[in-house]
Amino acid sequence: MGIVYKARDVRLERFLALKFLKLELVTEDFRRCFLQEARASSALHHPNIVHVYDIGVFEGQDYIAMEFVDGQSLRQILRERRLSVAGAVRYSVQLTDAMAAALAAFSSGRVLQPVRNMLTIEESKRYLGIMPAVTEEAMGLKLVSFYPGNAGTGVPTHLAMILLFRTDTGEPLAVMDGRLITEMRTAAVSAAVTRHLASPDSRVLALLGSGVQAEAHFEALRRVRRFGEVRVWSRTPEHAHRFAEKHGATAVADAASAVHGADVIVTATSSQQPILRGAWLKPGAHVNAVGAPRPTWRELDDALLSSAVLVVDSREAVLKESGDVILSKASIYAEVGELFAGAKAKPPDGRTTVFKSVGIAAEDIAAARLVYEAATRDAAKPVSGP
Repeated sequence: MGIVYKARDVRLERFLALKFLKLELVTEDFRRCFLQEARASSALHHPNIVHVYDIGVFEGQDYIAMEFVDGQSLRQILRERRLSVAGAVRYSVQLTDAMAAALAAFSSGRVLQPVRNMLTIEESKRYLGIMPAVTEEAMGLKLVSFYPGNAGTGVPTHLAMILLFRTDTGEPLAVMDGRLITEMRTAAVSAAVTRHLASPDSRVLALLGSGVQAEAHFEALRRVRRFGEVRVWSRTPEHAHRFAEKHGATAVADAASAVHGADVIVTATSSQQPILRGAWLKPGAHVNAVGAPRPTWRELDDALLSSAVLVVDSREAVLKESGDVILSKASIYAEVGELFAGAKAKPPDGRTTVFKSVGIAAEDIAAARLVYEAATRDAAKPVSGP
């Protein structure tokens, strides 16, 4: 199925309706009409088109067909187009900067966004999250399913879709696979925070967890710090060994050994009990805690949260969603957006810092906008002949 906008005419003066068109119904005459119009009219390079692949008359109506931006297309965009910087695969300086800017705008009150509405379908097994946001540059909505029970089945635990709209007219711009965007923006946010808070001399990275977020953070964090050693631990040892072999890391048998002497630590698990203890950390370490996304789940113990400087993406969100913050009753020093905006001072050097991330819609919309802009740059190129 292709996403099809029915337009009043081929110059896209006005969108009238959203319809679906079976691609097998597009005839050769239909495609020939598209190519003729594409060569003749630069008006087809419209900012609302992610990727035009057909245009013409079908059942007496004019149609513009738009490609759905699926996960495979997103990977191609992020790997091959302008989001790539100095050989980075998916996590570029541009994306990290965009996440810092989005969080600064959020903490400065320039984003309209409610706390995620999480529907519990089956406790500990099935959830559906609804995440709308309106920023100065774009607006949109992410729908995300969180199914911890999918672990080990070959089906991802997180699946999502993102809808992107224009803020001035309300016109839909794109529909995107949200799983990869969630993966990349989470790690890019951690990279922005690590760049701001971790010691510039950080050399040892410890990953607690070996799934997609561990891999995403491995890729993202090495863009902002030069790690000479990477350790990985998982509750399933064979997963840690597989990760280590793939990425040139060292698999360790227990979490305490993984974090001993580490400068930067990532916790990326679905643990319901603490897996990281403050007593294990050296002074001045920085922790990115991105897992345990439920109000009764924990990754961090009370000793760590009571002794470290705690920063979060959203005060309101973590006090509703993060068991680490809720159950420990830890004091929140700042939202990271306040640090990025200069509204709060950076914690003193030498203090252990913890960034608790639950993920907010403003991050998704900012990341989706970058993908959309990269795609439309290609769509705006002149169309060659058949």
